[in-house]
Amino acid sequence: MQENREARADALAGELRRQNSGHLTLFLGAAPGVGKTYAMLSRARELRRQGVDLVIGVVETHGRSETAALLDGHELIPRRQIDYQGHRLDEMDLDAIVQRQPRIVLVDELAHRNAPGSRHERRWQDVLELLDKGIDVYSTVNIQHLESLNDIVHRITGIRVSETVPDAVLDRLRDIRLVDLPPGELIERLHQGKIYLPDMAEQALQRFFSAPNLAALRELAMQTAADHIEDHLREAHTAQGISGLALRRRVLIAIDGSGNSEYLVRAGRRLAERRDAPWSVVTVQRAGRIDPARQTELDRAFALARSLGADTQVLHGNNIADTLLDHAAHDGVSTLVVGRSRERPIARMFNRTLTQRLLQHGAHYELVILSSPHARAQSRAGWRHRAPARWLSCRDALYASLCASAATGFAWLAEQWVGLTDLSMIFIVAVVLVAARTRMSAAILAAILCFLAYNFFFIDPRYTLIIAAPWGITTVVLFLLTALVAGRLASQLRMQVLTLRAANTQASVLQHLGRQLSAAADLEQVLQAGRNTLERAFGATAMLQVGASQSSPSGLQLAQLDRAAADWAMSHGQPAGRHTQTLAGAAWWFLPLLGNDRVIGVVGLQENTQQRQLSAENRRLAEAICTDIAQAALRTTLVAELETARVSNETERLRSALLSSVSHDLRSPLAAMLGSAGSLISYSAAMSEEDRLSLLQTIQQEGERLDRYIQNLLDMTRLGHEGLTLHRSWIGVDELVGSATGRLRRYRPQVLVELQLDADLPPLWVHPALVEQSLFNVLENAAKFSPPGESIQVFAREVDGYLQLDVQDRGPGIAEEERERIFDMFYSIERGDCGKQGTGLGLTIAQGMIGAHGGSVSAFSGEGGQGTLIRLSIPLLEPDQSTEVRDDRD
Repeated sequence: MQENREARADALAGELRRQNSGHLTLFLGAAPGVGKTYAMLSRARELRRQGVDLVIGVVETHGRSETAALLDGHELIPRRQIDYQGHRLDEMDLDAIVQRQPRIVLVDELAHRNAPGSRHERRWQDVLELLDKGIDVYSTVNIQHLESLNDIVHRITGIRVSETVPDAVLDRLRDIRLVDLPPGELIERLHQGKIYLPDMAEQALQRFFSAPNLAALRELAMQTAADHIEDHLREAHTAQGISGLALRRRVLIAIDGSGNSEYLVRAGRRLAERRDAPWSVVTVQRAGRIDPARQTELDRAFALARSLGADTQVLHGNNIADTLLDHAAHDGVSTLVVGRSRERPIARMFNRTLTQRLLQHGAHYELVILSSPHARAQSRAGWRHRAPARWLSCRDALYASLCASAATGFAWLAEQWVGLTDLSMIFIVAVVLVAARTRMSAAILAAILCFLAYNFFFIDPRYTLIIAAPWGITTVVLFLLTALVAGRLASQLRMQVLTLRAANTQASVLQHLGRQLSAAADLEQVLQAGRNTLERAFGATAMLQVGASQSSPSGLQLAQLDRAAADWAMSHGQPAGRHTQTLAGAAWWFLPLLGNDRVIGVVGLQENTQQRQLSAENRRLAEAICTDIAQAALRTTLVAELETARVSNETERLRSALLSSVSHDLRSPLAAMLGSAGSLISYSAAMSEEDRLSLLQTIQQEGERLDRYIQNLLDMTRLGHEGLTLHRSWIGVDELVGSATGRLRRYRPQVLVELQLDADLPPLWVHPALVEQSLFNVLENAAKFSPPGESIQVFAREVDGYLQLDVQDRGPGIAEEERERIFDMFYSIERGDCGKQGTGLGLTIAQGMIGAHGGSVSAFSGEGGQGTLIRLSIPLLEPDQSTEVRDDRD
């Protein structure tokens, strides 16, 4: 009943959401060319004749004249034009439609990818925004574009569709219209050129548009349409308090662990397979301790069902028939499969057996009753030996007897000292107390004992079971009936409280685990969160292992039998060890972590109390926790794999950028050196001494230029692999600046450099060669963009424990939005790092080398807004504060 109330609340909430937003009508087709757009425009023409305010947001006719003819008379919202890579693209004008506020808008091709620069990446996102604005939308889509069917379509056609629509969009559906054509007729339209051009049509016939593919896609489209129609109908009926009506065949198999559970699972699976219907396996758990042998059988049957592709669930309820029927109504089940065990004659006489109650109350269901001689014989033997223990335990009988005795004592005291004459309420309270704390069978025993005590001690003639007065007979009979009814109600209430308490406990644990798993960034955090949850929920020691990653108590050493149980659970995908029939002597209970039809890891639990018996609720909770952990582990593993792929792609991109960037810069000096050397070899005798000297200088300059490029690449490689070692020593600021400017003058003799160094600057405890190379790269970068005759200014001063080196040029400057990018690898613009001819590594290397010293490199606008100022900030350290260290950026 609780399940039905929740379903009805969800249905009412969904109905309310649909009433407060726009409605989506979808024209669904199995393949291109079935006539979705034509059907949508035909429906739009009918609505326009009825006076409905309707506009066309976007419709693709694909050059079909009969489709284009249906556009006449409709109001078309002009499309918005977007410039992209030299092309002008037309897209739907979302803002114009929202401003127009029509009642219905036609938006063709729901899975379309919008042009870059649009508000949304996909057209279905535009549709959701229109629906949120209260505008109804008519749209079209092919079955291969649904996200949940992407893998199925790929297996059918061998084609992976990239433009997909999330299934959540279909939750906004008001109506789905299947537009269908037989495969033969669709292929004929393809031959006639009504779908693709002739050259494309021939290729399509060999791949996507083959007759088997079209038939499979057609059936898939029909199933999808039927599923959504059934979901909508069931939700509407549930909102009205009507039991769900199953339009599609769904099979529900009920097992009870009485000897034929696995037989029922296999038989039910064959039945569902013949009918091509989804199926699930359930069992109904009632109050009280379940027999260990029965629990073991249920576990095996559930494991078998999951391996065969079924959903499994444990239902809680005191009345098995009502619980099964409620669940069947909620899930839209059409066929109930149950097993027939030994039926008690008294129950059969009063139509109280399970099959009789299902036949009486399940008029809308197909009921399949299966049995086997072996199961019936096993059930009879089991009932004879176990029924008394199951019906009433000694502890419950003693408790009922004590409560009845206590009620008798209180009734005598109330009669003697208070003068109370109606003592029946005291005995009824005793019966209710027993029912609230034990089972119904104990409440019945308490009611009988209280009835006898009330009659024997307080009904005249006393101390006999004889009732003299007629009113006394009526009193004791009504008392017995009242006690039985009150006891039953109290027992049912206790069952509901226990069920809700177990469900709340499980929900709280899973909710806490879900929050931790959602915040876990890697596999180790997932395993740690899962281990903490398991230990807190079960008061046990837990260990988890997924691949090479493991989370377990420090110093944990598994015994040989425990390791064997863990290996068996990993290899077979089933629980092993304690509480199972596989290596049951192990101290640990191992459960596999299943993900994507494979075992990805194992969970182990060692209970601290050896006598503790595992309850069904704890077993289900452990399995649910393992499922959540497995899904989170798969998610983090997938994220790690995607990150690895991203890094690999980025590395490949950088490699390509490096080759593209340095190819010209390396070839140019080589070509100049080879040309000069060739001229000297061929024409040296005919050249003057001045010409020979000029060629030799060219060879030297280009060689030095090539050496700088190679040095930059080597430095960048050292930085990129975090292999930069700082061998520090003392160097004066004037010596450092003088060495860097001297190198610059050798390469560029025409460059003017002005130095403004503060007096009494302390020496630097740095790696001299690296800092000099960084300053030289900055100076060389400034020299490339300084106008002829303009000098480069170098300032050095001490600021807050840092040496501040400013290099300012008088060039065109760098835009503010590009000042951070100039330190990126291979970034090179006319105003940037190395102009048109550089590799784009100079400032990147400078930043890396100064950063290894704990400093920074920044770019600013030059004085008066002219040129660029590059600032190097180097910390002033002492030898006892920093010795030879490696770059510790990890």
